[in-house]
Amino acid sequence: MQPAPEEIRRAAQLIREGKLVAFPTETVYGLGANALDPEAVRRIYEAKGRPSSSPLIVHVAGLPMARRVAAEWPELAEKLATRFWPGPLTLVLPKNSAIPDIVTAGLSSVAIRMPSHPVALRLIELAGVPVAAPSANRFMEVSPTTADHVRVGLGDRVQMILNGGPAQVGIESTVVSLTGTRPVILRPGMITASDLEAATGLSWEQAHVPVEGPAESPGLHPRHYAPRTPFYIRRPGSSTIPEGRGRMLQLPPEPAEYAAHIYAELHKADREGWDWIAVEEPPDTPEWAAIRDRLQRAATKL
Repeated sequence: MQPAPEEIRRAAQLIREGKLVAFPTETVYGLGANALDPEAVRRIYEAKGRPSSSPLIVHVAGLPMARRVAAEWPELAEKLATRFWPGPLTLVLPKNSAIPDIVTAGLSSVAIRMPSHPVALRLIELAGVPVAAPSANRFMEVSPTTADHVRVGLGDRVQMILNGGPAQVGIESTVVSLTGTRPVILRPGMITASDLEAATGLSWEQAHVPVEGPAESPGLHPRHYAPRTPFYIRRPGSSTIPEGRGRMLQLPPEPAEYAAHIYAELHKADREGWDWIAVEEPPDTPEWAAIRDRLQRAATKL
């Protein structure tokens, strides 16, 4: 499913006018505004109920636009962008002064990504500006992977929703920081540490992110990605199940398929009126790291 060309043109015009547009990416649906317009970006925070200490990812349509968003473009950024863009990898770099502080939570760095979804790329190209876009949902709730999820979650808080069908990756991008003396992973995603090491010949570690204050990456709050229904992870050897009427989610055994379906299943179960929702704990292996991260942040703490 793809929107008509005139719909994308209209959405691009709304972006230029400072309005909000929800649009598909390969990871999840984004809530987009002109990244160069601080008032437009402020509307994102208001629509989501998002704290100003949580920075936004700036989406670009190509390397030339990315280089204008960043104050520096090191060789490692070029190597990673050439290998993984367009795709689910976000690079954190020193920001260009043209990017308002509200986009970056006052930090001197900016998170940049080139999405692979053709609708997202065309929207950014036609808008002619970088687009700041977190996930198109209320803050801390389950990220949307369909246009219907956006409609239910945000309603009239967004001026237009471009329907590009279900997201294919299904969870948010891997975020890496290139601002320090060595590169680090801030948020795991389906591009894994092994993928990054193979592409760069460097060792990649998960960074320690402070609990308080702004972090270089979005999506790192202890409570995030959560359904409204109490959600639990059942660990091997544990038969503990909460009281009441609940549902154990049945999900694919492979991590890529699991990631593509987990948010949609949480949205569906959340609408069904259960007392609780649960999943079996996934394997504790590198290819499952991003999924485990999302589940642990979404889970109700006992």
